[in-house]
Amino acid sequence: MSTVEHPTPRDQMIAILNQQPADSTYDDLLRELACRRAIQRGLADVQEGRVVGHEEALRRIKSWRN
Repeated sequence: MSTVEHPTPRDQMIAILNQQPADSTYDDLLRELACRRAIQRGLADVQEGRVVGHEEALRRIKSWRN
């Protein structure tokens, strides 16, 4: 049986940073890291079933207006 090693968060961040242009600003880098993290969290939510349908989402948004 083989084991699959998952990259650490640090290694993931380094890989993302290495993909960015050399003239990237701190804000550019932070925005990219935050975006990637948000995507990871969203995908985890989907895997865990923490989602709502379109109609339910619309209903919730409408309730915020009251």
